[in-house]
Amino acid sequence: MSPKNTKELQKLRKKLDIVDLELLNIIKKRSILVRKVLNLKKFKNQIVDRKRINIILKKIKVLSIKKKIDPKITNRIWKNMIWSYIDYERRNFKK
Repeated sequence: MSPKNTKELQKLRKKLDIVDLELLNIIKKRSILVRKVLNLKKFKNQIVDRKRINIILKKIKVLSIKKKIDPKITNRIWKNMIWSYIDYERRNFKK
């Protein structure tokens, strides 16, 4: 890699680091909301709502296409996020 490209790579990686920090802050906010939602659930079988999951994934696909983001990427991210939070809810359900 040329020195110019190396320098550009470093700049881009710093920008990615900043975006990663922003994402962590958003994940923190989402985690707080998920915890509040979990506190409202009375039964463990209320944790997984497949209808809502499908609605979310369809909405993300439409928005991704509209924003010119590869929908396969966002679908994979959202599925992983949803199931990670489901796992969190299952581990923290106390009723």
